[in-house]
Amino acid sequence: MDFDFSAILLGLTVLFGVVWGLDRLLFYKSRKAKAEAAGKEPHEPMAVDWARSLFPVVLVVLVLRSFVAEPFRIPSGSMMPTLDVGDFILVNKFSYGLRLPAFNNKFVSLGEPKRGDVVVFRFPGYLCEDGGKLVRSGDQSCADPHAPVPSQNWIKRVIGLPGDRVEMHGDQLIVNGEPVAADLVGPYEGDPKRAESRLMLEMGATLWNEHLPNGEGGVVNHLTARMPNYAVPPPLPNPHVPLVVPQGCYLAMGDNRYNSTDSRWWGCLPEQNLAGKAFLIWLSWTGSGVAFHRMGTVIH
Repeated sequence: MDFDFSAILLGLTVLFGVVWGLDRLLFYKSRKAKAEAAGKEPHEPMAVDWARSLFPVVLVVLVLRSFVAEPFRIPSGSMMPTLDVGDFILVNKFSYGLRLPAFNNKFVSLGEPKRGDVVVFRFPGYLCEDGGKLVRSGDQSCADPHAPVPSQNWIKRVIGLPGDRVEMHGDQLIVNGEPVAADLVGPYEGDPKRAESRLMLEMGATLWNEHLPNGEGGVVNHLTARMPNYAVPPPLPNPHVPLVVPQGCYLAMGDNRYNSTDSRWWGCLPEQNLAGKAFLIWLSWTGSGVAFHRMGTVIH
């Protein structure tokens, strides 16, 4: 089931705050006066007691998750080998500005994504044609272009900034006319007992060290996986994705290049959908135990 935990926290904060505040404004003094007249200690109703106790706790959690750092769990293998299924990561919520919880509207701008950033975002939906125009749909097949887009958090790597000319032909990524260099590291080695690793082993996946210019004179070196025997993703540009990245949008792709549903399918990532920048693996659960060697890994 899809749900927005930030919206739930915001709702609880408002509910507890209203219950506690209304009691203090309307009922507390009279209740206290009656108790004192009877020579007793004033007692709060259970609902008010719970609201008073939980309001500061929920408020602190909401503030930390909304403006400082938020935990996420990696659910799929689209970012392998950088991020594995079962990795628990922390996301910097102020890297690209402060946003209102639940609504995600930016009210303080603190920066913009760079090429190579690993970002968490609200899934924008698949691009589908409807009466000659493109719409966002939750149906990847586009059989129902009006299917609601699920409220989900996704994670990918930024490979195109607004105004960039981005091409992808097979394994070759080209940004602004310059091929992005990548060096072969060797065959992928993983645990065949895990479904995601077994698929990559069966498809003969290889690892590559990609050198992606970050747009500010530097280079982000990171691993990608290739397995051409598995699938042939759409090239860039394609009928739904233009050559030049529109303003207010980014192109994002998974590091598992042949097993990632990303901008090649659903086009640009709108800036307003950004949630933050992933920066740390704080826990990794393989399904049979904790992968201690991955804990504390900085995400590049």
